[in-house]
Amino acid sequence: MKLETERLVLRDLTKLDDAPLLKYINSLTISQFTALVPYPYTQKDADWFINHCLEDQAKNPRISYELAITLKPSEELIGVMALTKISHFNGTGTIGYWLAEDFWQKGIASEAAKEILRFGFSELGLRRINIEAATVNIASNNVIKKLGFVFEGVQRQGHKVKSTGKIYDINEYGMLKEEWIALEKESESTK
Repeated sequence: MKLETERLVLRDLTKLDDAPLLKYINSLTISQFTALVPYPYTQKDADWFINHCLEDQAKNPRISYELAITLKPSEELIGVMALTKISHFNGTGTIGYWLAEDFWQKGIASEAAKEILRFGFSELGLRRINIEAATVNIASNNVIKKLGFVFEGVQRQGHKVKSTGKIYDINEYGMLKEEWIALEKESESTK
């Protein structure tokens, strides 16, 4: 599986991704808001995650796409963009992501998320995509709003984070296919 944007390639993870995965995600700055990422992040954690991704890649139909975010032309992992919890019956899925600190505030998360939205709505035929962020994670909430997701409420004490044990309230957002189509048309008209 491979998706391309102007600057990025989003591709299935492989065993070769364990070194950059370990290098970049082993950061409390990243894991402090990421529910299931431990800190410190060990080789055992990287091996487990990559094996989990390889198992997901083999399923048919797939219900999870954990894709390496890579910069062209190197295609070295600098983060992960995921479309998970896919229900083909309900036509729904959930986005999650993380990005290495060196690549923050460069529009990479937004560019990758726009492509995974296109994939989910256009290629998978989903009718709704969800995303969430800790209420205190200002940067992620800003990315989500910039993408055009609609704020739908706060899940009080929604996540306990593995790395710190802290419990956060979670902002819940959603986007319907017709909202995405309208955003795409608006974007095309301003080019």
